[in-house]
Amino acid sequence: MNVIDLFAGAGGLSEGFRKAGYNIISHIEVDKSACNTLRTREAYYYLKEIEKLNVYEEYLMKKISRDQLYSEVPDYILNKVIEAEINDKNFNNITYKIDEHLSRQQDQEVDLVVGGPPCQAFSSAGISRDPNRMKGDPRNFLYKQYIKFIVKYNPKFFIFENVKGIITAQKGDIFRSLQEDLSNAGYKIDYRILNAKDFGVSQNRQRVILIGWRKEYEFSYPSFDLLSPASLISISALFNDLPYLKSGQSIDGEKSYRMNAKIANSFIRTKDWKILSQHIARVHNRNDLEIYKLVVENWNKHNKLIKYNELPLENQTHNNRAIFLDRYKLVPSKGISHTIVAHISKDGHYYIHPDLDQNRSISVREAARIQSFPDDFYFEDSRTAAFRQIGNAVPPLMAYHIASHLKNTLKEII
Repeated sequence: MNVIDLFAGAGGLSEGFRKAGYNIISHIEVDKSACNTLRTREAYYYLKEIEKLNVYEEYLMKKISRDQLYSEVPDYILNKVIEAEINDKNFNNITYKIDEHLSRQQDQEVDLVVGGPPCQAFSSAGISRDPNRMKGDPRNFLYKQYIKFIVKYNPKFFIFENVKGIITAQKGDIFRSLQEDLSNAGYKIDYRILNAKDFGVSQNRQRVILIGWRKEYEFSYPSFDLLSPASLISISALFNDLPYLKSGQSIDGEKSYRMNAKIANSFIRTKDWKILSQHIARVHNRNDLEIYKLVVENWNKHNKLIKYNELPLENQTHNNRAIFLDRYKLVPSKGISHTIVAHISKDGHYYIHPDLDQNRSISVREAARIQSFPDDFYFEDSRTAAFRQIGNAVPPLMAYHIASHLKNTLKEII
């Protein structure tokens, strides 16, 4: 089934749907680094299909450049990534390019549109930081651009993903308007707040998943087969085969997994995958390292996080000690992570590694694993860009389970 991915980011939704057997027609994304990531992932799948994955492996090991990697891939594959801002001005140009890709398909109908507009305008963190409570933010209305693609391509189904805050944003007016506009476009809709941990992701991450279907179909919101808490993979198990790093150290493009260590999640890494990339740890100053050590020790001893005003006075370098007391959080070894968000690109204080011996925030690869990205997935450009892409993404494993369930249902009714 043919899929268009809007506001694609690094491609978490695309990755899950692709692994479930869907055909991704186009990814539309404005961020340059995310687009590079999407192109590199397209290169991976193409080279895998023609049994030349050794070229991709050479790229990860820094033996060839990105240009050399892309030179092995036809332009029509790389051009599936449409680097453009989704707005009224660019709409015709974007759809022209999508139509070009559709023309290459035997079946030229769009079966599914997936994606979700940037969520900062609806997130509690974004609203709390903005003095106007995001009321004038143009991102409040990017859902209207999403609907334009629904009207243009009339897909059989669509999936709209966003943060919980979209339901209550602007006293619920935005979400009500979204539902009315989608209904007027000819679709029945329903939504649930789903948690990534219920789909096998080692992370507590709640998101609104709205599903729409053409009104001629007899369909209802699926009852997904949710996993039991006992089946969740802990952070210590998830990181088990990754080599230890200290602050500032990195392993990027080497065959360096821990020997004979158990692989906890086969979606993330199969036993055949040997190249570890982007296991990159930040450099931390001495004060942060001292605080990280205190946070982990306090958790191990009392099973609770230490507040900022509970730190030794010599470690309290911020003037404001009355608010934002939860400046530091660790990722618990025996449990699962709290939500990975894009702020991880700015610092690692909310994502402290639970191992005292390593004493650092989590690496790029560890963050990617918490989000359920496969180890063969490479995030382009800087470490900061990689963290941002990871924090903004839909967990691929969650997308895979949703896509697999829908695929079986769609076969019955279409």
